[in-house]
Amino acid sequence: MNYSPDVIKKAYDELEKRKSTAMAIQAAHVGEIRQRCPEIYSVYSEISSTKDRLADIILSKGSDVKAAIESVRNANLKAQDNLKRLLSQYGYPADYLEIKYSCPDCRDSGVFGGNRCRCVSELLNKYAVEEMNGLCSIELGSFAEFDLTYYPESYSYNGTNYNPREIMSANLKYCMEYAKRFPTDCPSVFMLGPTGLGKTYLSGCMAKEIQEKGYSVAFDTAQNYFHKIENEHFGRSDKDTLSLLLNADLLILDDLGSEFNSQFNISCAYNIINSRLNAKRPTIISTNLGIDELARKYEDRVMSRLMGMFKTLRFIGDDIRQIKRRKGIFV
Repeated sequence: MNYSPDVIKKAYDELEKRKSTAMAIQAAHVGEIRQRCPEIYSVYSEISSTKDRLADIILSKGSDVKAAIESVRNANLKAQDNLKRLLSQYGYPADYLEIKYSCPDCRDSGVFGGNRCRCVSELLNKYAVEEMNGLCSIELGSFAEFDLTYYPESYSYNGTNYNPREIMSANLKYCMEYAKRFPTDCPSVFMLGPTGLGKTYLSGCMAKEIQEKGYSVAFDTAQNYFHKIENEHFGRSDKDTLSLLLNADLLILDDLGSEFNSQFNISCAYNIINSRLNAKRPTIISTNLGIDELARKYEDRVMSRLMGMFKTLRFIGDDIRQIKRRKGIFV
């Protein structure tokens, strides 16, 4: 996949920041031990000088280099055991003086096994998703601004009476808890209901909080995503939107069903939904269409996954946008 220079710079800047932070924390720990526990620091210094002693042995070209190296090695192992014992004795974790790299594979160098480390790929994808989100018109709101008073306490829909305020209070609570616990035990979510009831707003609130926790969140309308993927599929762009959507920590696919009805879009929807389910990556999908309308537009294999493998949140009430317009509130 081709990444923009800005995305590449952000990824490697973050990698360098992580490494510098890890080293700064370790240096602070060493300084603390040096001042408060000279006995521990003495052992730590002995271990730290191992490389220099080995280099001196090799450069000296003595008569029995192998035996000398083995002696240093044994002394080092003994010192490490002693260091852990002393740290524990003084109430410190056994690894208190080690550098805690964000990525144990590459030690925040970005290279592992001669190839780009997985941590770099994750950062590149994260910043590429953020770059793609910059073109999206969906605003990320705040749960605190979600006003339940716009939902009546009594509402009749298809001959059945509901309490939309109660239903939406439960939906709000679920979305807040979802964002708080992400990614632990977070299923894919299907938001179902007519236009103007807060589906996009609540999913945007979730996106904002989860993104602020450091996870990659891709969010836009199904129409926009499918249009980009189609252009890339037929060589009209060198981007790889599909790859970003499949690998994002969370994908929010807004307004499913509003896109042009074509076999390509149907296949695209199935591929995204099925692939992310198989990879156990949660997806939040909203639609303004009813189940029957959606079923006529999509194949059974899409509908069976939406209705059987997603947590369904139903939105009921009057179009809030229309209510606000009648009150002279324009948003």
